[in-house]
Amino acid sequence: MTIWGGLYRDQGKYAEAEPLVKRSLAIFEAAFGPEHPSVARSLNNIGGLHNEQNEPALAEPFFNRALALREKTYGPGHPALANSLANVARVFRDLGRIDDAVDYIRRATEIHRGRVLHSGERRSGAGLGEQRSVSYIFWGHIDIVHSIGARDPGSRDALAAEAFEVGQLAQARSAAQAVTQMAARFGAGDDDLGRTVRARQDALDRWQGLDKRLTETLSKPPEARDAQAEAGLRSELERIGHHLEALDAELARAFPAYAELATPSPVLLDEVRTLLGADEALVTYVAAGSRTFLWAMRRDRAEMFRLEIGRDDLAKAVAELRRTLDPTGIRSLEDIPPFDVTRAYDLYAKLFAPAEQLLDGVRHLFVVPDGALQSLPLGVLVSAEPQESFVDFSGYRQTPWLAKKYAMTTLPSVSSLRALRRFAKASRARRAFLGIGDPLLKDHPRAGKSPTREAVPLEVAAVNWEVIYPRGVDMANLFRGGLADVELLRRVPSLPETATELAAIAASLGAGSESLVLREAAMEDRVRAGLPLPDTKVIAFATHAVVAGELKGLAEPALILTPPEVATKADDGLLTASEIAALDLDADWVILSACNTASSDGKLDADGLSGLAKAFFYAGTRALLVSHWPVASNAAVKLTTGLFKEAAAHPEIGRAEALRRSMLALMDDKEAPHFAHPMFWAPFVVVGEGGAR
Repeated sequence: MTIWGGLYRDQGKYAEAEPLVKRSLAIFEAAFGPEHPSVARSLNNIGGLHNEQNEPALAEPFFNRALALREKTYGPGHPALANSLANVARVFRDLGRIDDAVDYIRRATEIHRGRVLHSGERRSGAGLGEQRSVSYIFWGHIDIVHSIGARDPGSRDALAAEAFEVGQLAQARSAAQAVTQMAARFGAGDDDLGRTVRARQDALDRWQGLDKRLTETLSKPPEARDAQAEAGLRSELERIGHHLEALDAELARAFPAYAELATPSPVLLDEVRTLLGADEALVTYVAAGSRTFLWAMRRDRAEMFRLEIGRDDLAKAVAELRRTLDPTGIRSLEDIPPFDVTRAYDLYAKLFAPAEQLLDGVRHLFVVPDGALQSLPLGVLVSAEPQESFVDFSGYRQTPWLAKKYAMTTLPSVSSLRALRRFAKASRARRAFLGIGDPLLKDHPRAGKSPTREAVPLEVAAVNWEVIYPRGVDMANLFRGGLADVELLRRVPSLPETATELAAIAASLGAGSESLVLREAAMEDRVRAGLPLPDTKVIAFATHAVVAGELKGLAEPALILTPPEVATKADDGLLTASEIAALDLDADWVILSACNTASSDGKLDADGLSGLAKAFFYAGTRALLVSHWPVASNAAVKLTTGLFKEAAAHPEIGRAEALRRSMLALMDDKEAPHFAHPMFWAPFVVVGEGGAR
């Protein structure tokens, strides 16, 4: 009955659902007694039916009874109790009992805050998933305290600070964890101690992977289970567990601050403000169900805003803007779709304009996006209402893009700023630069020759797999025995212009030709074991990137390098995110001059930056340059080389400002006026430390 009732409820057929869920309640009460957990679940379902029909008074007794049962059954710290507390808080809010609501929602949040803070001490890898699954509790908490602040201006600042902490709990990001882990290693301040921290993090990652495999194995039908394999997994888990205990004991003795650094606790609003420079600000978003919340802060003040655009509407608006930013398939200037500057202004007015009152004098802006905003650089928003339409590319050059006002840096989380500025010490690497790219792929000028391919005005660096592979070739055939088929991989178009790009970056940094790893040298096994990566401050990859899920059989993103003659485990031409995470870096900046390098790791409901970006942060970099959509090759070359020229000429400006100046120069390119379209100048963002420090 519960299943059918749930189906009707999901379809909005509440009249059909109600008798079924009430019958389920009667059955559970008769079979198990009035205090069984299944009774509480049925009570919760009935309350939910009334809630969805805007009947809070009818929902209240059912939610209250479920709450009492769960508190008695589970005790004070169980997530099921938090669910009931949040349900009662919502009912009280809808009934206008806002002061009662805040007491209940604070209790619900406190349960999950405790579970988050202790997740670093547990070996289970399920912490982020659980945190994401209860975002509705954090959203409700923010909404309730904002309502109280609006009613009582005297409490507004304190409540905004409270909501700011809760908002960070709603931003569960694996990339943010990677930044924290990197900062903890460098925060050790000692090479041997840093290696111990890395060993602990790698061992925990290995333990979690084996634990997941064991769980999957135990879930198989009895006839499919392998007792010997299960015993092997248990033995290996026990061995790694003992190793973790020894590492923890060593860290507790030699680095007692590690536990604090590695714990993903929210940052206090006042602490964030101390981390900002005089001309800096931070804006952070939480995209909730029906509303979006925004915090804007400077060194001397902060403000919270409730924006009347919900998570789904935000996703639709971003998708519409993104639709005209992808150059894939474009072969002529006439094919370039017009960018909707009116829609970009409307989104600016809803999302950003409220914060402008705090941003006078700001030059560098940290942005912590949420929801669909994780896939859209805010620089493409338009800061003034368009007065008239335009018919050529010169109109884009005159458009008041937000990128013209602020140098912007993306952060995976608010806590990333603390990790980067308080704990991640400057790189001690001695080499200025390594540039890896120009792999030997289809139609490539052979090694020893200069690139001679004529530049195509709208050539896109993205790989069109349907064009590369003839009809009838199963994409899964790219992978055989877990390795890439190097013959199929060699059909990917070459990018000889990336050699020029990397050489220009090297020149800007004062590095010589020995810093370039090109063509036959740009192979996976050399990157993984034969290059001085740990001793290099700036590392650039200029090649193709493959997004997770883009090819059947590839479950994680990867960079394409020169394929070997025969694929091996050490080298199959694809440098995957997991292989990148295993690298040992001490880099100030990693440049990923490729397509879609800001994309997720391909997992269900993955957050932005959880793919290649997360892997490079974990490996050990303080900042990244990544792209949000396929990039036009010639525009990408001008953007990356331009930003390094700006940084070399003005070393005091910081990475984000160097990128902004390069963008503005590209917009104003007289030889290629179409570069004024944001499709060309806006794909790249700086992630991590983008300031002048």
